Amino acid sequence: MKPGAWAELLRISALFTVPGDALAGAAAAGLRPGRGTAYAVGASLCLYEAGMALNDWADRAEDAIDRPHRPIPSGRVTPRAALATAGALTAAGLALSARAGRPALAVATALAGTVWAYDLKLKHTPAGPAAMAAARALDLMLGATATGRAGPARPGEGHGTRRARHAWGAAALLATHTYAVTSVSRHETHGGSTAVPIAALAATAALGCAAVRSGGTSAPTATASAATAAASAVTAAGYLGTAAKPYLHAALNPSPALTQQAVGGGIRAMIPLQSALAARAGAPGTAAALLALAPLARTLARKVSPT
Repeated sequence: MKPGAWAELLRISALFTVPGDALAGAAAAGLRPGRGTAYAVGASLCLYEAGMALNDWADRAEDAIDRPHRPIPSGRVTPRAALATAGALTAAGLALSARAGRPALAVATALAGTVWAYDLKLKHTPAGPAAMAAARALDLMLGATATGRAGPARPGEGHGTRRARHAWGAAALLATHTYAVTSVSRHETHGGSTAVPIAALAATAALGCAAVRSGGTSAPTATASAATAAASAVTAAGYLGTAAKPYLHAALNPSPALTQQAVGGGIRAMIPLQSALAARAGAPGTAAALLALAPLARTLARKVSPT
């Protein structure tokens, strides 16, 4: 089995979209990244790749007809190896999350369960996009939970309550984008849908507007507010530029090729969206670091498809 086959099976070009979940979650909760965040990133990467391997194992019969070039139907990776890899990566992800504490392990367990349920049962049902959206939301919350515990409470509403609310708000935005991308991806093999890319385009425009609104956990100074606004505008523009154009092309010509390009654009757009979520939370350093991953993801996507 060649490394290239495993890179294709695991869709390594999409890996750059994963660390931003945990980092955006920490930022949205008003917390600085730390050792717990690193464990969350590691767990996220393992669980994401577990989902990729399990996805191809579950779809091996369908891929033999529609996509015989994929690693399993082409014989470059055996079904047993793909399933064993999915199990090992899931165990590794849960072990890493456990190092960040029991709350993080609880979130990671829910995430792993969602990933396996999606691949094995829900993917080809109406609940598929919602399940995938829930997985991304939980991944962001894993970063918020693993990074650290909230400070002392104040009467009426403690820091923990406010931080959780902001983190869940960011998770909802990421989930909405994921729902749109997943809905489009259901048509990438045969194409033919105009309404779904249009709906995804509308969702992208709404998310771009929401991303520039303040999502911080405390009142910023005038200087910090201006820096946050500038960073939010730049990252939101990057998000819109990455996702909107391929969605529009797929809506105008819903061919399989353009629909697949729209899915790829939607996947890559998660990086500037995560960056925008960090920026709106008042973490421009995290936003800049995440945005730097976008060119790497784009370059690698030319060699290994993220879909």
